[in-house]
Amino acid sequence: MVEVSIFGSDEQNDEIVDLARWIRLARCVVEAERVPGTSELSLLFVDRTTIAELNEKFLGGEGPTDVLAFPMDDDLVLPGRQPDQGGRGPGAPAEATEPPTLIGDVVVCPAVAATHAPQHGVTVDDELALLVVHGVLHLLNYDHAEPNEEAAMQQRERELLAVFREQEAAR
Repeated sequence: MVEVSIFGSDEQNDEIVDLARWIRLARCVVEAERVPGTSELSLLFVDRTTIAELNEKFLGGEGPTDVLAFPMDDDLVLPGRQPDQGGRGPGAPAEATEPPTLIGDVVVCPAVAATHAPQHGVTVDDELALLVVHGVLHLLNYDHAEPNEEAAMQQRERELLAVFREQEAAR
């Protein structure tokens, strides 16, 4: 059984964020991508200063950006006992429990999204939706460094956003 825990936090005051909606979107992506086992990710909405500091500290970038993704586990693997890990030992419960797979953190800056939205000809909500999907896909090893990777990632973003719109319409 796949169980996804998504921690969401709105730590900014620049734009109104429907946190529950974006958590549903992140869950939609993780489930559609068939992440195995029990997994966790964080979805954080921050201000320009915070994302600029993260961008500089971890990516060597300058200034605020719209979304950052920080993967935790390099490879998502099926849970279960791996060779050469030894047994659970005496007194262990009959059923082993696996720790959750820590997928990582997606950090979004709504203020930057609000600046980019008119440039992209979309609403701020549409821009935020794309950024959430984009960030989660990065956690799941999607990239856009090469033209073929970029095309595949953008296609998957469109597909996932369409699935989410259908789910939201049915709510």
